[in-house]
Amino acid sequence: MSFLMLLPVLFPMIAGLLVLFLPGLDHQRTRKTITIAVLCVNVLLLLPVIFGGKMTMPLFILSDNLPVFLRADTLGRIFAAVMCFVWAAAGVYSFEYMAHEGHEKRYYGLYLLTLGVLMGLCLSGSIVTFYMFYEAMTLLTMPLVMHTGKKDAVAAGIKYLIYSVIGASLVLLGVFVLSPYVKTFSFTARGVLDMEKVAGHEPLILATAFLMLLGFGTKAGLFPMHGWLPTAHPAAPSPASAVLSGVITKAGVLGVIRLLYCYIGADFLRGTWVQTAFMSLTLFTVFMGSLLAFREGLLKKRLAWSSVSQVSYILFGLSTLHPVGLIGAVLHVIAHSLIKDTLFMSAGAIILKTEKTLVKDLRGIGKQMPTVMWCFTLASLGLIGIPPCLGFVSKWYLAQGSLAMTGVPGAFNVLGPVVLLISALLTAGYLMPIVIRSFFPGEDAPALPSCEPGWGMRGPLILLTALMVLLGMFPGGLISLFTALGRALM
Repeated sequence: MSFLMLLPVLFPMIAGLLVLFLPGLDHQRTRKTITIAVLCVNVLLLLPVIFGGKMTMPLFILSDNLPVFLRADTLGRIFAAVMCFVWAAAGVYSFEYMAHEGHEKRYYGLYLLTLGVLMGLCLSGSIVTFYMFYEAMTLLTMPLVMHTGKKDAVAAGIKYLIYSVIGASLVLLGVFVLSPYVKTFSFTARGVLDMEKVAGHEPLILATAFLMLLGFGTKAGLFPMHGWLPTAHPAAPSPASAVLSGVITKAGVLGVIRLLYCYIGADFLRGTWVQTAFMSLTLFTVFMGSLLAFREGLLKKRLAWSSVSQVSYILFGLSTLHPVGLIGAVLHVIAHSLIKDTLFMSAGAIILKTEKTLVKDLRGIGKQMPTVMWCFTLASLGLIGIPPCLGFVSKWYLAQGSLAMTGVPGAFNVLGPVVLLISALLTAGYLMPIVIRSFFPGEDAPALPSCEPGWGMRGPLILLTALMVLLGMFPGGLISLFTALGRALM
């Protein structure tokens, strides 16, 4: 039954090509129906992969020792499930928004193609397979950033491409440098290094590992490779901004997990300068992103800087190289995907219906758009880390993982939770004033007409928000699954 893994990869890609090039799909209603059907069917096609047994599907062989194949392991299934679900929700939300943007045929064709590539990325069985899908994802998402064709959007797309190419080049360089020292290019729990060949070459391996972490960290917005993110998000249409933050950044996170735990190996890196340096960068990025979000007045750019900070929460958990930190990191992958998609989609609804883009202009918006702003409010509480939202659970495990980790200077055990706490306070500082002013504008505020978006936009918002709260209230199943994952990888 391993061929079933091909279906969630090929089905949306074929559908995307048809949407792009088939002349009969120019009609908006037909295109909308096909896109909704593909998004929903692909979720169903993924179910046998998620709940099935061990699966491996060869694609082709570049050479005798460079197989390109798909494999469904626990880590890949988790990321595939999150990405597929959130991608579908953002796709349904986008129909009302993109009707005002134009060029829908191009947008949805690329959107479906990217979904297939993301499924291939999650189910990649080797570093070579992963890299091929990783590069394809960059090339397909760049036009989403440049969709409007405006000068700032084109500049943002070019910047996104430049950063992505640099990051991917670092990864490719690392694959070449490490090739003489690995037993296989296939992802394997606890790493693939041949320790007999590594002996005497440890400094080279460590330096290469650090460069590869920077390479994958580029897509995740890690300092100093974060510059594309606060530029691309405001320029892209809001549905694209939502998936850039909620999904595409997680491709970089998945690359870091594969590198740390399935290629280099946590044992080899624990206690080295690479762990200390990588952790230092993650904590600096957490603080920097929160601080710059606090100072930003443009709504979407504020949320973009927030993504820079929050994705580095995940990277910090991974840098602990501790099972508890890994649990917190993967929990925050899910929490951030749900929360940040909700926030960007709420911002998109506000911009579409009121054309307000500045935070200072959102006074009284809660009276005009109560459903949207209630979703925004609950998502904001989750991002701060207030129970019972899932963000609280993930940050609790991140802090616990920091306190329990070994191999780094003792100050980092305490520094991690301190930085996370400061960032949480800054997060409250840049999100809660929006909420307060939107629902309590003051007695002198003018009465404004209701301008709620349609259910096509409100439905996905409510669904993602409810799921974020429910998973926060009942996280036991996720914690058990991720605990088993941690034991398997370490």
